[in-house]
Formats: sequence, C-alpha cells, structure tokens
Amino acid sequence: MVGPSDSNDRIAQAAAEGGDPLVQIVSFDFDNKVLGRHAPDQVRAVMAEHFCWIDVDIADEDAARKVLAQMDLCVPEIVEDALTREPATQIARYDDYLHLVLSGCRMIGHKFDLERVDVVMGEHFMLTLHRGQPVFLENVRRAYRADFMRFAQSPSFLLYELWDHLIDNYLDIHKAFEDRVEEVQAALIGDVDESVFGESSELSSDLLHLRKVVLPARAVLTELSTRKSPFVSEATQPFLGNMVGTVERVLQDVLVDRDILSSALNNYMTMVSHQTGKVMNRLTVVSVIFLPLTFLCGIWGMNFESMPELHYKHGYALFWTLVFVVGGGLAWLMRRNKLL
Repeated sequence: MVGPSDSNDRIAQAAAEGGDPLVQIVSFDFDNKVLGRHAPDQVRAVMAEHFCWIDVDIADEDAARKVLAQMDLCVPEIVEDALTREPATQIARYDDYLHLVLSGCRMIGHKFDLERVDVVMGEHFMLTLHRGQPVFLENVRRAYRADFMRFAQSPSFLLYELWDHLIDNYLDIHKAFEDRVEEVQAALIGDVDESVFGESSELSSDLLHLRKVVLPARAVLTELSTRKSPFVSEATQPFLGNMVGTVERVLQDVLVDRDILSSALNNYMTMVSHQTGKVMNRLTVVSVIFLPLTFLCGIWGMNFESMPELHYKHGYALFWTLVFVVGGGLAWLMRRNKLL
C-alpha cells in the first residue's frame, strides 16, 4: 500500500529532476533502451521520435484541464469522464487510440475504496489520468524501468505492466478478505459474540462488491487479448490472455469465500438448533411425566362432598404411591426408549 511518504517522495523526485509533480512525461527508446524525462511543452516533438508515457494527476482539475488542452492528445469527453464519473472498468475504441478505465483498490481498515485510472493508448503515447496516487499505478512506476530494460520490445509492455499490477492489487485485496473470513470462522466457534453476525454480513457484502469490481476487468482483459488492435501488439496479447485465467481464479475464490462464510454461519445455526432441540426434548420429557400427575391433582383437588376418596384413611399415602408409580413408570419407559 502506498502512503503519504511515497507520494511525497515522488513529488520530491519530480522537483529534483525539474519536472511538474502533477505531470510526469517519460519517453522510451526501445532500440537503445534509453528512458528520458520531458516537460509538457515538449510532448509533440518527442512523440515524433519516441513513444511517451504522459502521467497526469487530475486532483487539481483546473490545472489538469489546462495542461491536457495544451497537449491535445484525446477528445475532451475522455477528460470530463475522468474528472466526473465513478470508477468502472471499461474499454472504448477510437480511430487513433484506445480508452481504458481501470479500477484499482485501496484498503482502508476493513473496507476498500476504488481508485480510477483512465488510460489512453495511442500509437506514439500512453496517457494516464488519476486522482492522487493509486496503489497499483505506484507499483507500475517502481517496476517498469527494470522490465523495460530486460524484455520490453514495444509500447504494449506498458499495458502488460498496468494489468499485471492491477491484478496483483486484486489478489492483495482478496487475500485481506480471506484473512477476515478465517477470523469470522474462528469467532463462530465456542462462545460467540453477537457482533460477529454483523461482521459476517458486512464481509459477505464486501466480497460481493469486490466481485462486481473484478468481473468487468475480466471482460475488458479478454477483449484486449483476443481482438486485434494497432495499439496492442500481437506478442503481448498471449500474456494478457494468461492474465484472464488469474482473474477467473480471483472471481471463483471470491465465490468460494462467500460459500465458506455461509457454511460457517449455517454450521453455527445448526449447532444452536441442536442445542435448542436437546433443551426442548428435556422439557417435553418433564411435561410428559408431570401431565398425568397434574391430572391426579386436578381430580383429587375438586371440592365435591360426595367424593369417597376424601374419607379414605390412607388416601394421602395412596396418592403418593400413585405419583411414584406413574412418574417412575414413565421415566423408566422414556429411558428405555432413549428419550431421557
């Protein structure tokens, strides 16, 4: 996870290199394996010779609109979408570029927030628009230099870097949820605090939310890996296709975690029902034993003067004899039938 210190380091690094902390422009010379840094007013000249990655932090909307209008790399609708719309992974195709919306995640306590990154991929440039420092994009910044030097053959390697770290981001978020599922499972054993039921419901909702975030990512990644495009090299597409399997696994694991959570709750409720059944069984046995005794008490508790039993010399002893015989007989029968 990227903290404030990472963001400050990036700003300090940009300032030391004479750049704008909100606009970072890197050129790629794939033949000589050389990276360069440039100012926004140099973009057009550099793009004539090398591929450029233009990264813009749009937190300051007015400044972002100004610098993007100056570079004029994409239609204004894309900029407005990046500034105003909610994160939702999707793809749009234009004649001169692709527009991707990637939705990363940042853990905040037990919850996660979505981080939108708009990617405009053209023949000579890749433009990324975002607010603040998304976790997966910071990881791309840390890794792309080494990967560029080792194996990059075309600008499409940047798409691979973005998706690779985005999927790692999903895996990290899912791992955090897996740990929470295990905690809830453990909390449902032994003495159970009632707060665990609220946590379980919240966790189930979070898992469903994560699945809704990852699901469109699978569709976009599948399209990039199967549909030919002048902005995605055919050499990169098989690697993107391999990532589809990882996304599928994340989606399946999310469903498995929800099933595990549901099973843990069902097991707990089954145990509670079993304990309740045992208590009700004991109460039923007691009721069956005392029901005939209550009947005897009701009969001899009547106040009719003509009742002959009232004048028996040993009537009291007879009553208790009947109580012990009836009660003992019923208890013996129930124990014999394993009801007691």
